[in-house]
Amino acid sequence: MAEFSLPKNSKIKKDGKVHKAPGATKVKNFKVYRYDPDKGENPHYDTFEIDLDTCGPMVLDALIKMKSEQDSSLTFRRSCREGICGSCSMNMNGKNGLACTTAIEDLKGNVTITPLPHMEVIKDLVPDFTHFYAQYSSIKPWLQTVTPNPGKERLQSPEDREKLDGLYECILCACCSTSCPSYWWNSDKFLGPAILLQAYRWLADSRDEMTGERLDELEDPFRLYRCHTIMNCANACPKGLNPAKAIAEIKKMEAERIV
Repeated sequence: MAEFSLPKNSKIKKDGKVHKAPGATKVKNFKVYRYDPDKGENPHYDTFEIDLDTCGPMVLDALIKMKSEQDSSLTFRRSCREGICGSCSMNMNGKNGLACTTAIEDLKGNVTITPLPHMEVIKDLVPDFTHFYAQYSSIKPWLQTVTPNPGKERLQSPEDREKLDGLYECILCACCSTSCPSYWWNSDKFLGPAILLQAYRWLADSRDEMTGERLDELEDPFRLYRCHTIMNCANACPKGLNPAKAIAEIKKMEAERIV
């Protein structure tokens, strides 16, 4: 049986500081992953006691409270607080999600917060999206046409527009891709659920005229076919999308053009 272990500099050492909440009457403990490359130390967990009576309802509210009142060095991404930008994607109690749309009361017991799995960590809860965005760029995520510019918008029927539902809503938070075991093992070649869903968004668009070229780019043992329909992606998506279905549709298009 194969055995896997983390590199020495990635192994989590003993828990770090405990940040108390003096005078709190309704306390919930948050165990937060901490890593600062400038210190040259291994990552560790800090524990933050949060008074729920003086905290907003979402995990992001708790993180903001930690940073504002207990440890200003705590680092994480955030922006819209509306589940639209995807900035605050992270792993909470073993499941990927958005901190701004994850209610504290839905997380039972103590809460453990870590960065998204399988991504290099820049600092604390901030993963490096460089490779993920490079993969996104590789699918040319914009409308491509060969016919002359009509001089106005390219029209689309309501029926064709409906085919994009469940695709355009993706916010590129990477919750799905970083919950996919195939992406963990083959992310250097496999595009992953998020990028393939984005690829199908353009394949399904009636206005795009580069379907053949797009399918040629995806026809590869690794870029597309590492998906084994485990469905972790659909379970993790905070927007309720189904990347596995989109990937299946791409595979169907590839098969149909061979026949």
